[in-house]
Amino acid sequence: MDDNKLLPKLLQNLLEILDDEEYYDITIEVGNDPHVKVFHAHMVILYYRSPYLQRILLTNKRKMMEL
Repeated sequence: MDDNKLLPKLLQNLLEILDDEEYYDITIEVGNDPHVKVFHAHMVILYYRSPYLQRILLTNKRKMMEL
């Protein structure tokens, strides 16, 4: 398959993944009770898009491996 067909399909799939409420693997809660906003996310996307979250996720992974 050439890139002209692959890239639009890949982008479409990525957008579907981001909109999917069923297969998220991380939950972020922002705010204080009773005004808490919950966001569902995908760890791999957060990892590669945010250097800050990358450090947090790596630290948590190392802690889990020590258990």
